[in-house]
Amino acid sequence: MQFQQLLYFVAVAETLHFTRAAERVHVSQPSLSQQIKALEQELGAELFSRARGNIALTEAGEALLPLARRILADTDTARHEVQELVQLKRGRVRLGATPSLCTGLLPDVLRAFHDLHPGIRLLIEEGGSHDLVRELARGALDLALVVLPLPTPSPALTTVELLTEDLVVVSAASAPAPRRPVRIADLRDQPLVMFRHGYDLRELTVAACRAEGFEPSFTVEGGEMDAVLGFVRAGLGLAVVPTMVAARAGRDLRVTALARPGLRRTIALAHRSDVAPPRAARELQKLLMASRGGSRTTPGTREAQGLSGGSGQPDRTRGLSGGSGRDTH
Repeated sequence: MQFQQLLYFVAVAETLHFTRAAERVHVSQPSLSQQIKALEQELGAELFSRARGNIALTEAGEALLPLARRILADTDTARHEVQELVQLKRGRVRLGATPSLCTGLLPDVLRAFHDLHPGIRLLIEEGGSHDLVRELARGALDLALVVLPLPTPSPALTTVELLTEDLVVVSAASAPAPRRPVRIADLRDQPLVMFRHGYDLRELTVAACRAEGFEPSFTVEGGEMDAVLGFVRAGLGLAVVPTMVAARAGRDLRVTALARPGLRRTIALAHRSDVAPPRAARELQKLLMASRGGSRTTPGTREAQGLSGGSGQPDRTRGLSGGSGRDTH
């Protein structure tokens, strides 16, 4: 009994027509009929009755049909599983992420993934959440790390919260130290270095300032993450950045906490709801989800650990003032 014979048998059983069945499995009708006849001879029973040109399953055919379907399904599953394993030896994962996450969270996770699956190419697309959602929807990405809430809620996407992260203020270590901790209201009189339009951090910071009744003043705007940190190092102003970015910023930047309740953002892992990510993408998804324990920074945890200033020593100044921060994602 051969696999193709079962495939041809099921095609005839479902169409009850030899010519249409042959077209369905892309063989000539004589070849299909010959294989069905060979299967019947091997089984020792007719599978179809052909009375007056009408095709019908015999009792033997009725008994074989569910078994043949199961065998074909199991064969397809086996092929799929093998292909999935092969995908972990070669292939690609298309991951979108906000630029701050490319600087903070992703390097360690991607290194761990590369060590496990060195044959998988990692294609990273940087952008704001709005752009990444659009790229996911059109199938250009397998996964994306986005900031919640999404700019436009989409039922076509599945999102899983990954971590909640505090935002902090960075300034040049050589510049005068800002008030500690910094209230949002304190930014009214401070020059800010601001990200380009489309950055989630830009929208978050501007919204927090407006909630305090003022428009922030920008000395430089339009930069990417590395550029913004460079402008801050040069003493052009302050910037509001995530703690993960600040932790990698170096000793030439001073990191100061925001006054409680501060600002924070929620990062989620998103993928299309109607299409399962490929195997390699699911493996990366597992590593990202596992990183939650080590990467989660909830309000107050960074302050408890001690945000370091230019000297690398903990900023031990408390003196919480009565300013109003915002719990903004």
